[in-house]
Amino acid sequence: MAFNIDLHTHSFFSGDGVSSPEDLIASARAKGLHGIAITDHNTCDAVNYLLERGLMRLDGLPVNDFLVLPGVEVTTADGHLLCIGQTLPYLKGKPAREVCEMIHERGGLAIPPHPYDLFRAGIRLSTLETLPIDAIEVFNAATTLHRYNRYAFKYAQIRGLPMTAASDAHHAATVGTAYTIVNTDDFSVKGILAQIVKSNELNQKYLTPRDSLRKTWNNWLRLRRRKKIPELAAKDSQNGH
Repeated sequence: MAFNIDLHTHSFFSGDGVSSPEDLIASARAKGLHGIAITDHNTCDAVNYLLERGLMRLDGLPVNDFLVLPGVEVTTADGHLLCIGQTLPYLKGKPAREVCEMIHERGGLAIPPHPYDLFRAGIRLSTLETLPIDAIEVFNAATTLHRYNRYAFKYAQIRGLPMTAASDAHHAATVGTAYTIVNTDDFSVKGILAQIVKSNELNQKYLTPRDSLRKTWNNWLRLRRRKKIPELAAKDSQNGH
């Protein structure tokens, strides 16, 4: 069976995200997606948030026919790296190879997002060549220049890597702009991960200029907005911020 999964999304637990995890799920459902991976920047707080609210399960099975995969987008010393299917401790600034090894130790997939896009901390080709990655994001709906996606696609072909597509949504409205179509009979985190490393169909569509502008604007306002979110304001207070 084919499942439409957006493997790269951000909630308000990311410094530059604006939507709640519930809103991401609702938007994805409305667009006919079967699941999403929440990959906030350097934090897995959304996973605990959703587990507490009964919208995720520890056994990796869907809730009400919708699957949320745990994940995180780590800002490594070499650029951004997605962990899909597992949670990680805080690893910001660690070498990408070290992060890959920890991802694999925990049973997750290491997938570089928006490679070649140096405006958004994509991992450089010279480093990609040395990393034991499981797949590569060849279509990012929010990439700075469209040619970066083409470069990533060609690299995946040359290296024989499985390919993924994702929205990189930082707002619920853009979830599912692009997504990966995963064919499997096992609709669980385990089943989706097992199929991603084989081969996948891709749904490719770019953010509209309006959505791209909103994403940039959100980056500017992220600190101000963060203070208005009760869960995050309390966390900042505890940390002395």
